[in-house]
Amino acid sequence: MKLEFSTSKLEKQCESRKARSRAFGDERGKRLERRLSALLAAHCLEDLRNAPGRLHELKGDYDGRLSLDLDGPNRLIFEPVLSGNETPDPSGFLSWSQITHVRIVSIEDTHA
Repeated sequence: MKLEFSTSKLEKQCESRKARSRAFGDERGKRLERRLSALLAAHCLEDLRNAPGRLHELKGDYDGRLSLDLDGPNRLIFEPVLSGNETPDPSGFLSWSQITHVRIVSIEDTHA
């Protein structure tokens, strides 16, 4: 899957183990590395449906975004980047098998 980042600061925080540890702490940095690696290795979001990290769609203020668990209440928040080839699901949910490009938006506690 293709990844991009919403800000250059976030991209720099995620680009190396040292940068991840400095920005997010050792444990969260390690989990973040595993989640980013899983996203990169996947062909589409459907490949991650049952993978560790509890991938799920968000609602409310985060509608249209997805989340992967990191540690405690902290989540890796990202959104699909649609190229125009994807067709919307009639139910209003994302068609996970068609999403092959995502934008990392943030690492945060969505419950705060």
